[in-house]
Amino acid sequence: MSNLFWLTEAQMARLRPFFPKSHGKPRVDDRRVLSGIIFINRNGLRWSDAPGEYGPPKTLYNRWKRWSDMGVFARIMEGLASDGTEQKTIMIDATYLKAHRTASSLRFEKGGRGRLIGRTKGGMNTKLHAVTDVKGRPIKFFMTAGQVSDYIGAAALLSSLPGADWLLADRGYDADWYREALQDKGITPCIPGRKSRGTPVKHDKRRYKRRNRIEIMFGRLKDWRRVATRYDRCPRVFLSAIALAATVIFWL
Repeated sequence: MSNLFWLTEAQMARLRPFFPKSHGKPRVDDRRVLSGIIFINRNGLRWSDAPGEYGPPKTLYNRWKRWSDMGVFARIMEGLASDGTEQKTIMIDATYLKAHRTASSLRFEKGGRGRLIGRTKGGMNTKLHAVTDVKGRPIKFFMTAGQVSDYIGAAALLSSLPGADWLLADRGYDADWYREALQDKGITPCIPGRKSRGTPVKHDKRRYKRRNRIEIMFGRLKDWRRVATRYDRCPRVFLSAIALAATVIFWL
């Protein structure tokens, strides 16, 4: 067996329940193809640069594109996360992901959907919003254009937050409406107040120190070169790259 293969049989056994059923002609070796997809995303290569051990590059790309459009990789991450998270304390934060020139067209796709790329001081970026458990393992992702406020991501992820006792976030999430919404869900916010507040907001400083784990999570995701730099124009495909990286790093 090639040492280029990323996934063990035990890991494949955990992934198979999430695979789409094969209709008609059986699929080629799932382990080989998925290992090739991981190799390309981890190293930021073109599909044509995949080593021969993974089979034809066209097979790798077609599987990647088809399963990304079906949302398979996002379902895998969320499915594995739902079984293994420690959700007494959760965290939320966002990070910028640089858009390569091949992906950074601001024109709209057919149907009016944007590419979720925006201009910031650092250039063309996509912003990734994430919710993690207390260990810094990702539970939910949401993508916006780079210039979009953290509040937008917080509002979008609010309804899907798991039942938790505490939510840790930096002062960028300090808003009365957000604190009230969390408390309505039975979650206690641990969020420092903005310096512009007239009345200081108390927070548990000892508990807040754990928030560095979500920063570490973003750093580990960016070790995957097709995550740190966005080459994909399609937001769904790019989110699949993020979900795949999160699955391999944190949930297998």
